[in-house]
Amino acid sequence: MRSKPLAAAMLAACTALSVLSAPPARADTYPSKPIRLVVGFPSGGAPDILARIFSEKISLGQPVVVDNKPGAGGNIGAEAVAHAAPDGYTLAMGTVGTHSINGALYAHMPYDMVKDFTPVILVASTPNVLVVNPSVPARNVQELIALAKAKPGGLTFGTPGVGTSLHVAGELFNSMAGVKITHVPYKGRAMAIPDLLGGHITMMFDNLPSALPVVKEGKLRALGVTSAKRTASAPDIPTLAEQGLPGFEADSWFAIFAPANTPKDVIARLNAELNRIYTLPDVQAKLKTLGLDPVLGTPEKLASYQRSEIAKWAKVVKESGAKAE
Repeated sequence: MRSKPLAAAMLAACTALSVLSAPPARADTYPSKPIRLVVGFPSGGAPDILARIFSEKISLGQPVVVDNKPGAGGNIGAEAVAHAAPDGYTLAMGTVGTHSINGALYAHMPYDMVKDFTPVILVASTPNVLVVNPSVPARNVQELIALAKAKPGGLTFGTPGVGTSLHVAGELFNSMAGVKITHVPYKGRAMAIPDLLGGHITMMFDNLPSALPVVKEGKLRALGVTSAKRTASAPDIPTLAEQGLPGFEADSWFAIFAPANTPKDVIARLNAELNRIYTLPDVQAKLKTLGLDPVLGTPEKLASYQRSEIAKWAKVVKESGAKAE
């Protein structure tokens, strides 16, 4: 007859083995608790808008909680997801900055933009738009360039942070226009816009969805969009390319990523639900109004696009001389 201590030890060992050999959670049981969607920027911007559409429209039986973690050009939020458990319950609303630009811009990244993540879906893209305070005498891009050349270092451009697409767009503008407009980084768009409205900074590149309402109210003046062609959301705003900067293109995109090694069946379930949500007629109408172009598709499509964007922006960062302060 076994002693009680020996029997207890054998029972504990068997229990441990059964836990270790248990199969991973099946996709048909996912999700069984709330999903956290981390946004590396404050509320109000395009990443936050897209995240909240997901949280409002999800129909998988569990809520999506949007968690804004702004700072370091989105790196703080992305890092939180990179180091989270790969179970599908912590996701990132990635941007062109967090997942294609920052690797070239920062000397020391807290995560690997590719190896630490599993692509889920490329949600949408949007042009950026160059906006100025109405007190600025420039009515178009060429007049702004002339003003900048007359006052070297005297003009300023605000951004939601170092490493954002809006920062690199400003540096690309400096490089292509042959001017020196001083970068003033903020901890998010919500902090930059009041200073622009108050005339404390000269200009900024802003995501079209965030800027359009303010432009339509007459509080800011739009000088040009950063897309290769004019956008249907604001066809009266010319591109920078057609205003003497041929080849200027600096759009933003937004995609959802999970931590590396998240089970494929969970990724597939998320991808299917996100494709459903962002093709709903009311969502499509809202995105169009905001100046956001839905992209969607497979995780593989996002992975391929991300690779091409990393190569593109590494070249832009190098040529423009942009760096994280």
